[in-house]
Amino acid sequence: MSDAVRQAVGDAARTALAVAVVVAALVAVTGVWPPMVAVESGSMEPGLERGDLVVLSEPERVGEGTVAGVRTARDAPPSDRSFGGPGDVIVFSSPTGPASPIIHRARFHVEAGENWYAEANPEYLPAGVDSCRELASCPAPHAGFVTKGDANAEYDQVNGNSPIVTPSRIRAEARFEVPYLGYLRLAFSGS
Repeated sequence: MSDAVRQAVGDAARTALAVAVVVAALVAVTGVWPPMVAVESGSMEPGLERGDLVVLSEPERVGEGTVAGVRTARDAPPSDRSFGGPGDVIVFSSPTGPASPIIHRARFHVEAGENWYAEANPEYLPAGVDSCRELASCPAPHAGFVTKGDANAEYDQVNGNSPIVTPSRIRAEARFEVPYLGYLRLAFSGS
């Protein structure tokens, strides 16, 4: 093997080792896998834009004013803002299976059987809806979160994006974003 080939193999091995160390450190610090996701749509604009790379962490499992470690937009103090709005931005599994996860804001928590129509902001409900009977996830079939993308007109639970988000579907909480870096992931995934 020539010196040039040995050098190239050595450089590749050192690079792979450095990447593995960085990924292992991120997983150790964040407590989740994967430790980052790329934003695939404009549903969270302007706080998160398509192509942003979002660093995640495990939701804090304890904390005043939280359920399952999630502080909702309704319960967060006005000074507690995440990506431009009140409450935590959570990453949760898609209800349709292994599709990309959804990254939206937790708006409020509901209990099983709760008629949450009265708690909902009428601006985020379809026009003409005037009772719980007209909403797919109302009364709530189980305890969980009503969510909404900041740029979306309606709650996920009324526009077909997701049923009530149970704590077991929450994969992580968004902590901060790196603009544009997510485009690399999107390019390789074909999104």
